[in-house]
Amino acid sequence: MALDPRPYRPFQAYQDTVLDMKRYWTRELYPALEQTYEAKAANVDGPPPKSATDVDALLADEPLAQYFGWLERHLQRMKYSGRLGLAPAFDHDRANIEAALEGPFADGVLELTDGFEQPDYYTAVDIHQHPGGVWSDELAGAVYERGARTTTPLMGRDADLHYRFTDQIFARAGAAKRLLDMGCGFGKSTRPFYTERRDMEVTGVDLAEPCLRLAALTATEDQARNVHYRQADAADTGLDDGSVDIVTSTMMLHEMPPKHIRAVLQEAGRVLSPGGLSIHLDFLSEDDPFKRYIHYGHARRNNEPFMPPLNEMDLDEAHRAAGLEPPEIIPFEEMPGTLDAGNTDWRFPWVIIVSRKAA
Repeated sequence: MALDPRPYRPFQAYQDTVLDMKRYWTRELYPALEQTYEAKAANVDGPPPKSATDVDALLADEPLAQYFGWLERHLQRMKYSGRLGLAPAFDHDRANIEAALEGPFADGVLELTDGFEQPDYYTAVDIHQHPGGVWSDELAGAVYERGARTTTPLMGRDADLHYRFTDQIFARAGAAKRLLDMGCGFGKSTRPFYTERRDMEVTGVDLAEPCLRLAALTATEDQARNVHYRQADAADTGLDDGSVDIVTSTMMLHEMPPKHIRAVLQEAGRVLSPGGLSIHLDFLSEDDPFKRYIHYGHARRNNEPFMPPLNEMDLDEAHRAAGLEPPEIIPFEEMPGTLDAGNTDWRFPWVIIVSRKAA
């Protein structure tokens, strides 16, 4: 369920302008910067760049690189903050949106914890430049949902990515009947599971009460009886040993430090049934210095400090330590054509991290 502030033409015009500028950044600036890098790398004295740090040094004085980074940082800031940003727009309609998020909810769809303590890493950074993070304000889940509609500016239908990932999971799931969606947020990743498979018991866990309230409101509107949302850390879900057949997450691992990722994988190994599927959609940049430079730069500019550490983790070791098989890393096509060799647009380095618990 989308909860938007009351229509306000200047706000919509402003947000449309920001989105058009993001499309320009994606389609025009990114390929131009890549061409500039390739020309400079071809004429460098000595060995070519081998790391993101080498590329950063090579492009440090390049105006196009500076403009590319500046625009990425400030377009995200403009989307959320300022007079016509998302957060102020929702605040103007606070009473109505807060009332909607109070429910009523379907029986058993939402389980919150009084006095829930957030992990320190989670509260230390305003992830995605979301003011105050997605946990600290009653409207944060609704603001996050609205902002997520333009996270991938070239995507024609914002649900495509999640349904495409769901298809990948169900193709591997066999007769699985119980699924845990870690870091479910406002339920965008969870909804395809409980709507496509009404016979599946689906649990979504997340840290943020504002997001969980929106997820529960959507499930109530869907008249779903097979989904349950609970406030919990993905590293400590409170579920029973061997109680689920699939553990999944969507864009969650890169938002936590390696120690917490290992704990999450340990939890996945604990709650999975023998032979159960562990499958996570996230970002791992390929072994290409320019692509990694872009990926690591995005992490700095978008307040996502744990992206580089995930990229450098020994995921084989982390999975083995959790009682899971070494993972297969599979490139993920978030929309048709994005993996084509001729695609020059900027995109996240999407991958699926697939493993199983020993039978």
